[in-house]
Amino acid sequence: MTTNDENRHPLTPAESFYFPELAQSASQPRSTEPLQVKPALRPQPAAQAQQPQQAQQAQQAQQAQAQTPEQAAQAAQQQLAKQQLAQQQAMRQQSQMHAAQQRAIRQQREAMQQTAQQQAVQQQQAQPAQQKASQQQGQAVQQQAAQQQAAAQQQAVRQQAVQQQARAQGQQPAQQQSQAAQPSQQVAQQAWPTQQAAQQARPAQQAQQAQPAQQAQQAQPHAAYQTAPMGQQPQAAYYAAQPAQPYVAAVPVQPAVVQKKSRGWIVAIVFIVCMFALTAFCVKSCSDAMVQLGSSTAPKALTGDTVAIIDLDGTIQYDGSACSPEGFKQLLDEAEADSHIKAVVIRVNSGGGTATAGEEMSEYLKDFSKPVVVSSASINASAAYMISAQSDYIYVARSTEIGAIGTAMQLTDISGLLDMLGVQMETITSSESKDSSYGYRPLTDEERAYYQDMVNKINNMFIQEVMDGRHMTEEQVRAIATGMPFTGDDAVLNGLADAVGTREDACDKAAALAGISSYDTTELYIKDYDLSSLSSLLGQTEYSVEDLARLANLAGKAGLL
Repeated sequence: MTTNDENRHPLTPAESFYFPELAQSASQPRSTEPLQVKPALRPQPAAQAQQPQQAQQAQQAQQAQAQTPEQAAQAAQQQLAKQQLAQQQAMRQQSQMHAAQQRAIRQQREAMQQTAQQQAVQQQQAQPAQQKASQQQGQAVQQQAAQQQAAAQQQAVRQQAVQQQARAQGQQPAQQQSQAAQPSQQVAQQAWPTQQAAQQARPAQQAQQAQPAQQAQQAQPHAAYQTAPMGQQPQAAYYAAQPAQPYVAAVPVQPAVVQKKSRGWIVAIVFIVCMFALTAFCVKSCSDAMVQLGSSTAPKALTGDTVAIIDLDGTIQYDGSACSPEGFKQLLDEAEADSHIKAVVIRVNSGGGTATAGEEMSEYLKDFSKPVVVSSASINASAAYMISAQSDYIYVARSTEIGAIGTAMQLTDISGLLDMLGVQMETITSSESKDSSYGYRPLTDEERAYYQDMVNKINNMFIQEVMDGRHMTEEQVRAIATGMPFTGDDAVLNGLADAVGTREDACDKAAALAGISSYDTTELYIKDYDLSSLSSLLGQTEYSVEDLARLANLAGKAGLL
């Protein structure tokens, strides 16, 4: 019976390393003591594994504490130097990368410039070849056209020669020959478009192909006639014996296009003549009308009782019209001198104007001996109402603006604008206030009070004129002298007007005041002024609405409308 040691297998190297007792017992008798395991092979807890690391850190801390301050400063300086060195290396690498990028961009630009220069050089080199090719093509086309024209001329000359020979020998008439030649010409005309396109595409090849064709034509008797030079003419006997054959041209000849004579110049001449005639007619008509208008110094002869109508249409000012003192007095004197005129109606359509002109016209109307009735149109205000107040009766429409009793003086101060523009005005005057109305400086308090007193005096005169004409008290006039206009209905209520009515109502009222039952009407106007005003308006380049209405009125008086 064997023991365990005898039955035991040999130990492996690993077993011999981890269990040396077993390797020793293999050569020595095995003891009876139990087998012990090395402590290093036993698993250690985590706390025991961390103990060496903590010990190492503690040892490093003790060493750091054991260092002197000088050693610590040196260590810090070494650490800072290392960091600076690392930063310098990083910056050097960045600068190298940036330089590489710039170098790549520069190389790309240079490559693009070289490519563009090469393309430009290639285009410049190709331009002479293209120009030369186009010139050659144009020369070929011109040569072909010249050949075709010469062939056409030769054909026409030969046809004329054949016709003359046929008439001399009493043979086939020229008409039959031309009829016989029509099929060949039709064939040539039908073939012409196709051949012309081919010739434009290949001018050089067409010129080379024309030479063999001409040589073949010279070998044929009839074809030689069609292409013979101008100095060589075939004999008449030969053509008399040969029957008419259809002509087929080897070289296409473009048919002659007979251009119709242009008659556009005739139409242009006729149009110009008509315009001159129309212009002359218009000038003659206008001149005749204005001559007639200017030559009539008095209205048509009146035979019965008449009511004269005077239009005050426009601004009251010194312009020589009916709205001026001179023109208004002229019309009143004309009505006063004519015994057939029994009364006057003044048709007022004016917003006023110069106070002095209105005052003078008011005085002229006061001295007029015949009845006067005013017919107010759209507006009868300010100086125009000062004149109307001297009449015997005033009619208005319900929408008429009437009144506006007041006086205004307008002075413009542009000194601020001149300062902004950098303009300095220097005025030399004989007194301090001489330039007060120029507008180059503000008014002083004394000057403003002076002008206000002037306006008040003129306004008092205006109020007095209305008081005298309308037979109203000063309190009544000052109550409505606000400078604002009134409507026609309000004017009738406050005493500025007498009734609401039309121009016909005003004529009837004037006739009634004159004591006549039946009457005629006539318009009085300044003839010379109307003629000059019409001429001036015709010469203007810009027109306002009032100018156009005035022009239409004058044209109607002249008989142009």
